[in-house]
Amino acid sequence: MNYEKSSEKPQAVERNYRDTLFRMIFKEPEAMLSLYNAVNGTDYRDPGQLQVVTLENAIYVSMKNDLAFIIDCRMNLYEQQSSVNPNMPLRDLFYVAREYQGMVSSRSLYSSRPVRLPTPSFVVFYHGTARQPERREMKLSDAFQISVEEPALELKVVQLNISPGHNRELLEKCPLLEQYSCYAGRVQQYVREMSLEDAVERAVKECIREGILAEFLQKNRAEAIEVCIFEFDEEREMALLRKEEREGAKEELRDEVIAEVREELQEKVREEVQEELQEKVREEVREELQEKVREEVREELQEKVREEIEEEVRTRVRTEMLIELVCKKLSKGTAPEKIAEELGEETEFICRICQTAASYATEYDSRKIYDAMQG
Repeated sequence: MNYEKSSEKPQAVERNYRDTLFRMIFKEPEAMLSLYNAVNGTDYRDPGQLQVVTLENAIYVSMKNDLAFIIDCRMNLYEQQSSVNPNMPLRDLFYVAREYQGMVSSRSLYSSRPVRLPTPSFVVFYHGTARQPERREMKLSDAFQISVEEPALELKVVQLNISPGHNRELLEKCPLLEQYSCYAGRVQQYVREMSLEDAVERAVKECIREGILAEFLQKNRAEAIEVCIFEFDEEREMALLRKEEREGAKEELRDEVIAEVREELQEKVREEVQEELQEKVREEVREELQEKVREEVREELQEKVREEIEEEVRTRVRTEMLIELVCKKLSKGTAPEKIAEELGEETEFICRICQTAASYATEYDSRKIYDAMQG
């Protein structure tokens, strides 16, 4: 059964979409069919049974699916990812809705007869450096703010790890996928040792020489190299963005974490001191001291130690926070004397912090700097 494609014009966005290497390799029906058979354990042999329904040039919310095709009334949405993306169920929800919208655009949804739709299947082929299981299921309901046993809306995405050493049976069933995994793995390995351009060039030369994607790379060498470089540059950019987001979140939560850690530390120290005092009191007073004297001594010592510990903790937390402020200003190139003036602290103490912090540039760690100053 053939389904209609959407005639709707693509939504305009600022970012131009480029084909991924994965899409270039598997965009032909024969390649899609071999990939489908490997994933599902089937043995379809006629590419004519497969209907490609990938939304060409249609970018929706800044994303595009790699492969979309229908076979035997099943619509398969495949995508390759080099980083873990827990939002894939939501992305696929938008995409499959657009697919269905195109398929029923000429039919009435107010009819008394149900509109039949192909059964969807969502698969992500993961090839990256993060540690991931062989198979992982991501659910749209995982993102719901309130968890319910049977959500009214659900979409499941299966992530298959095709990084070197994973899902060997799957890769053996689809030689093209195995060769793609090998090529991508070499690029990821070589990029640690040389520039991205040199790493891609080396991987392409080796793979052609060893018969890995040889025909494809020989025919599309220039474009394949350009696409691969673009993909890795984009991946690096996203990694930097995620790092900045994490740092921003850390900064926003710092005060809250400090308060929580202080409370936990106080409770832990209080328990340790209580245990220590119980043993100490037993040794000092022994059996000849009355219970009343024992309780008085314990309370007196507890209060004294508690005050000392609390003062020590307050001093450390304040100093660590001061060190963090100094390090931020150092990162901006502010002179120690200027920092002391801005923070209202003694110049000698600020200079001492700056001298100690110099050993931890550029990733300053306030705790390590504090400990070094105490040593």
